[in-house]
Amino acid sequence: MSATAPDPLDDPRAPLTRERTHLADSRAALRAMREDVEALDIKDVAANWVNAQVLTRQIDERIKALADLSDTPLFFGRLDYLHAPGAEQAEGAEGERFYIGRRHVHDADGDPMVIDWRAPVSQPFYRASKKDPMDVGLRRRFGYTGGELTAYEDEHLSDPSETAATSKLLQQEIERPRVGPMRDIVATIQPEQDEIVRSGLGGTVCVQGGPGTGKTAVGLHRVAYLLYAHRERLARTGTLVIGPNRSFLHYIEQVLPALGELSVQQATVDDLVAHVEVRGTDEARAAVLKGDARMAEVLRRALYAQVTMPTEPVMVVRGSRRWRVPAYELEEIVRELLGREIRYGAAREALPQRIAHAVLVQMERAGEAPDDRVQDAVARNSAVKAAVKAVWPPADPAKLVLRLLSDGEFLAEHAAGILDEDEQKAVLWAKPVRSVKSATWSSADAVLIDEAADLIQRTHSLGHVVLDEAQDLSPMQYRAVGRRCTTGSATVLGDLAQGTTPWAIRSWDEALAHLGKSEGVIEELTAGFRVPTDVITYASRLLPHIAPGLTPVASVRENPGFFEVRAVDGVAEVVSACKELLRHEGSTGLIAADARVPALAEALTAAGIGFLAPGEETTVETRLTLVPASLAKGLEYDYVVLDEPRAVVDGEPDERTGLRRLYVALTRAVSGLIVAHTGPLPEQLAGGAAG
Repeated sequence: MSATAPDPLDDPRAPLTRERTHLADSRAALRAMREDVEALDIKDVAANWVNAQVLTRQIDERIKALADLSDTPLFFGRLDYLHAPGAEQAEGAEGERFYIGRRHVHDADGDPMVIDWRAPVSQPFYRASKKDPMDVGLRRRFGYTGGELTAYEDEHLSDPSETAATSKLLQQEIERPRVGPMRDIVATIQPEQDEIVRSGLGGTVCVQGGPGTGKTAVGLHRVAYLLYAHRERLARTGTLVIGPNRSFLHYIEQVLPALGELSVQQATVDDLVAHVEVRGTDEARAAVLKGDARMAEVLRRALYAQVTMPTEPVMVVRGSRRWRVPAYELEEIVRELLGREIRYGAAREALPQRIAHAVLVQMERAGEAPDDRVQDAVARNSAVKAAVKAVWPPADPAKLVLRLLSDGEFLAEHAAGILDEDEQKAVLWAKPVRSVKSATWSSADAVLIDEAADLIQRTHSLGHVVLDEAQDLSPMQYRAVGRRCTTGSATVLGDLAQGTTPWAIRSWDEALAHLGKSEGVIEELTAGFRVPTDVITYASRLLPHIAPGLTPVASVRENPGFFEVRAVDGVAEVVSACKELLRHEGSTGLIAADARVPALAEALTAAGIGFLAPGEETTVETRLTLVPASLAKGLEYDYVVLDEPRAVVDGEPDERTGLRRLYVALTRAVSGLIVAHTGPLPEQLAGGAAG
């Protein structure tokens, strides 16, 4: 590999000058593409107002997708093929080169100037190597400063005399200071990441990845790839990214738009199950039990127990005739519907039609010739309606859950053999509640209501769902997500070592089973790109205590980063550590146990240091974020001060969860970490601490 210094700008033959010219021409071509769309006149093609609105919205979305972000490189690499690609890449010709970028750009003649990173012809940019050059003669990476092309670096993959070396530009891009929300990683996707990104739409993929392995970015880029490869299908069925909290979603929300994808929805699990207002919290044991998959069977029993077998016949009067459906025949209809295992609500809607059909059979035997209109009229007959209401009453999911949690006898009846007496007492509310509106619902209760709602009426399924920080979900939450992709696929992302809820799952096989995707493929990312070597090595001391058997992350960073364990005397010295790190370029996070955040906020304010809350976008003026440990998961900062590790551990209900929370906090730094402590460190971190 040869790193090339910038050529003199006054030399028209210089490679860097030519590449800058191509960048300028590509930007002009993209601008022309956008202007062409803006100039579209739909007056003669829109048949009506509705069509005009749809077309206008589609044009607006296309215009947004063609936006040229001045600080975002339009292309980041180049491939020079040795020979013409095969028939599936017919646009290639011998000796032709392809510029690889975030979106496709073509000139006025339709010839490509930049190839979308997701196109098949771009794949060798990520996969080609000395061992398998994939017919690539040269791979060129570009370096940018503030959107300006300033350097390039060549790999001659088919030249046996050139030895493989680590890309300096690649390292610089990985380690580039970050201010603001998460960026895309299209310029730095690694081969093992690319395999996951380009895996097919039909299969569910579960990615186990330690801190800094890029699992979140891989999941988001997989969505972008699937939208490129299966756009029409996913446009019909929809895509959704699920994150652990609003701060996290805000942090990642610009990644897909930067790749030209504007249609992907984002939500938390709480958003998905928001059937009631959540105002309360559960004790840990109650939350664990309510999140247990056994609750699904308790709910099913309680719901279908409302169905009773008919004991009286139905008498339908039409004109001067009476038609009688005997009780035994009604019972056969009810048992047949129950045996089909269709949704409660769907079966209830089918019951009057089945009864009406039985009446029509009698009419036909009597010589009449009824049609569908007659059957519908019979189904609406008051006697039929009354029978349906008595046999198969309407059900409300929130009312069903309310009765289960407030009526001990009702719960005992339907939880018999599933939950023991102590477990039933744990989930019961201390005081009876009169109505759905007056109940103080918890997040776990809302998930139970969602389960009940799906038993009554099928939940709409999307084409693809990405579930991030998935290790913290309960089995019932997994079921709630799985309902959103029953006919689609999923990308599940997480790290078992970062599970910080009492109900966190113990294995990905278990998680996929609850999701309804047991056939999903589990992939593991172990190469760390974001966390410095010294930091991840220190944090990995906790792994035997929080996730035994899990492969530690191995940092591939050449720069070991800055790391220090520092004994301090109070919050004033913690503030001083923040000042020290703010002298560096990039963002800084001060992570602390939730209970210590108010005191630290007061100290920062007294010192005249402005700070942000998690999810608020950093600026050049304000680059410090004060992060409660409970909200640190999924976030990254160039530099981190971790305040009082022992307090982070003690802030959780048990030591294992506390150590997992500490592991998360220790691994948020991209370039440097100061661990500041006044009291003793957790014993699991002892031995060889730097500082």
